[in-house]
Amino acid sequence: MNNSFTNAARLTWAGLRALVVLTLVCGVIYPLAVTGVAQGLFPGKANGSEIKSQGKVVGSSLIGQTYNLPKKNPDDAEEAAVADLKWFQPRPSNGLGSNSVNPQYSLILSGATNRSGDNPELIQWVKDAKAAVVKDNSTATYKVKPSDVPADAVTSSGSGLDPDISPQYAKLQIHRVAEKNHLTVAQVAKLVTDHTDNRTLGFIGEPRVNVLELNIALKELAKG
Repeated sequence: MNNSFTNAARLTWAGLRALVVLTLVCGVIYPLAVTGVAQGLFPGKANGSEIKSQGKVVGSSLIGQTYNLPKKNPDDAEEAAVADLKWFQPRPSNGLGSNSVNPQYSLILSGATNRSGDNPELIQWVKDAKAAVVKDNSTATYKVKPSDVPADAVTSSGSGLDPDISPQYAKLQIHRVAEKNHLTVAQVAKLVTDHTDNRTLGFIGEPRVNVLELNIALKELAKG
C-alpha cells in the first residue's frame, strides 16, 4: 500500500513538472521567440499588414473593404448599400455577417456563395452585376461593353474578402473615377499603372491591384 502511494506521488510530481516545463516552453518561450523573430524580420506582416493614411491605420492590405455611400437611415439593416462611384470599387463580396463597429469593414465573417456554376440564382447575380458594372462605369465619352467586363468584376472570391482586383477591372473604372474626381484620364491611368503588382517571383498568381492602396493614392491626388 505504501509503495503504491509512493509510486502515485512520484508519477504525479513528474506529471506536474512536465506540465510546468511544457507550459513554459510551448506557452511562453516559443511564442515569444516566434513573435520576436517575426517583429525583427517581418514587422509589417507580423502586425497584420497594416496600411496607414495620414498617420492613421485605415485597413490591412490583406482584407478588402467596401466603398459605399452613407446610408440614409443608419439603423435600417435592410437598406441596400449604394456604391460611392468616386472610388475604385472592389470585387463583389458575399460575406456571411457584418461588423457594426467599423462600417468600413462590412464583412466580419467570410465565405463563398456555395452555388454551382449552373445555379440559376448565381447566373442571375452575375448578369445583374455585369449590367451594373456597364452602367456605373460608362460616361458621356466612354462606353463600357459587356464583353469588356472581367470575371472578377462580377464574382466574389472564395472568402469574399479579396483586397485586390485585376488590372483589367481597375482600367475599366478609370474614366468613371476621373470624371467623378475632376481628374484627367491620364492622371488616373498612371495611378493604376503605378499600383499594379506583377506576379509574385514572376510566375506565381496573377497581376493585381490593391484597391485600398489605390484609393488612398487617389484621395491624395484629388486633394492636391
